[in-house]
Amino acid sequence: MNTLFDKIWDAHVVQDVPDGPTQLYIDRLYAHEVTSPQAFDTLRDKHLPVFRPQRVVAMPDHNTPSDQQEVIHDPVGRNQVDTLARNCREFGIRHFAMGTRDNGIIHVVGPEKGLSLPGMTIVCGDSHTSTHGAVGAIAMGIGTSEVAEVLASQCILQQKPKTMRINVEGTLQPGVTAKDIALYIMARMTTGGATGYAVEYAGSAIRALSMEGRLTLSNLSIEMGSRAGIIAPDDTTFEYLKGREYAPKGEEWDRAVERWRLLRSGSDAVFDKEVTFRAEDIKPRITYGTNPGAGIAIDERIPSLESVPEQERQGFLDQLAYMQFEPGQRLEGTPVDYCFLGACTNGRIEDFRAFASIVKGRKKAPHVVAWLVPGSWKVRQQIIDEGIGEVLREAGFELRLPSCSACLAMNPDKVPAGKLAISTSNRNFVGRQGPGARTILASPLVVAASAVTGVITDPRKL
Repeated sequence: MNTLFDKIWDAHVVQDVPDGPTQLYIDRLYAHEVTSPQAFDTLRDKHLPVFRPQRVVAMPDHNTPSDQQEVIHDPVGRNQVDTLARNCREFGIRHFAMGTRDNGIIHVVGPEKGLSLPGMTIVCGDSHTSTHGAVGAIAMGIGTSEVAEVLASQCILQQKPKTMRINVEGTLQPGVTAKDIALYIMARMTTGGATGYAVEYAGSAIRALSMEGRLTLSNLSIEMGSRAGIIAPDDTTFEYLKGREYAPKGEEWDRAVERWRLLRSGSDAVFDKEVTFRAEDIKPRITYGTNPGAGIAIDERIPSLESVPEQERQGFLDQLAYMQFEPGQRLEGTPVDYCFLGACTNGRIEDFRAFASIVKGRKKAPHVVAWLVPGSWKVRQQIIDEGIGEVLREAGFELRLPSCSACLAMNPDKVPAGKLAISTSNRNFVGRQGPGARTILASPLVVAASAVTGVITDPRKL
């Protein structure tokens, strides 16, 4: 009790249903083109308006092409994008249309515009909504029927999850990023290790993270089963949000910061579970299997069959068969075909700065196909303004247009069957980046190092 999560949750309770869920008020609903059409149809069928349209923000991102955005050739994708635009016009919802300077990936645009703020409750029909918890908000992915609930009432029925605090103490080694923290935690806790919990990240290593790093870490909370991931707001949060388009201004800002400074777990807070990791134990990470928890340090070998519990061996072997790897294999030095920088996990300006720091003065390996896709038009403009775009061009890379791109196979950026991609995205499931595609998850630094050498490479060795 008296955790940060408890404080925000309790402040948004409309009513507790006896022996049932909580009716929770929602401050912000984000909607994209894939999970919203049925929700709007539900409103039409019931002759209901959107209760508080000013609390809803919508944009297409999953189907958006990253090479050009005038035409979507896939008829299903085109229809989803067009349907979102029509629904927003009909119901009076703020719409950041494809190709406009407000558009991008919804989980990148929300924080960068100051639409996601400390103390909020935030939902979206997308599992990686946990991203927004980095600003000190409760942020959860929900289903399409629940999207309809929020549109109609600005409330949702939810069972309150248990709470977990994950502490990361110490100082990260050079070359280790927030992405590596997340992959390390998932490997230690497994992809189901936080099921049924809302996770608060704490500790000196977390406090030292930039806002972009915190967004990356929170983004991946869902990959270990967590309902939400949250980080207490502090000066890093406030410096990031100040002056953002939709953030409070002037005296209102000062009052907001005063309130937000109270958003932290009390010294007497009691969590249902608490774990602690040492930052110094974390190295640059890569995955070897078909879930984000199947990972190793980049200089380690894939586990031997004998080291895997007997009841898990068949699943372990199935993963390796799909990935075309062997137990005990060293992956460092393995040739890669595709490199992807982007997604709501690592599509922010800091990620492009990190990538550029590795490729500057080097050249992309000739055989590697590289997709570098910013998470928003704002990020893209920052890349150009800071001279990063020129660094990338001189190294043989092309800067593409904002999109979810190769994070998932819902737009033209698909990895061909059998090809090996090293990716900054969030999931390496079977077929996630294209039917038959093989995916290794890694940080922007590892992806950059691999893109210029053509093989899986430890950035610390360049």
